[in-house]
Amino acid sequence: MDKFLPIYNKVISNLEQNLPSWLHYHCLEHTQHVLDKVIYIAKKEKVGEKELFLLKIAALYHDIGFIINRENHEELSCIIATKELQEFGLKSEEIEQICEMMKATEIPQKPTSHLAAILADADLEYLGTDDFLEWSEKLYKELLHYQPDLSEDKWNEIQYNFMSSHHYHTSYCKQNREPKKLKNLKLIKNKLKKV
Repeated sequence: MDKFLPIYNKVISNLEQNLPSWLHYHCLEHTQHVLDKVIYIAKKEKVGEKELFLLKIAALYHDIGFIINRENHEELSCIIATKELQEFGLKSEEIEQICEMMKATEIPQKPTSHLAAILADADLEYLGTDDFLEWSEKLYKELLHYQPDLSEDKWNEIQYNFMSSHHYHTSYCKQNREPKKLKNLKLIKNKLKKV
């Protein structure tokens, strides 16, 4: 699957050059993190090579729409991916599958296939890790660009509600990320109690 490298280089270069600087969370590092996690979770979920190739591409493109607009970025990501992946010679059914996976990262997440579930989990895997507070801080900083008067208390409330209704979709994340996510949820709950 040597097709992946030129696609990777094109997307990464596009993100580096065109992502707005106020995207502290939806940044290049986030895309690379999701790509790493997709590969990791896919292996744990015993995904084949061909599916992994499509998953990796979906991870690369899942937030590229942010270079145009935050609103409907999933849809925009799909439009960009469709155009570029045709140029790379991917078949239309492969591109459809990639778009279906990317749509699963939309909140609330509703993955419609095993591969979509892996991408959805990779996108929010950090909720159940030790890096949770670091990524959460980045997201808060990013949201302040859009809502300068968003207080930390209000942000914690948003996070608490979001995490309370979130659930992982893959066996791997249910077993290995859910317990830590519940601990992180408690951290947020304790912050809310102090208000």
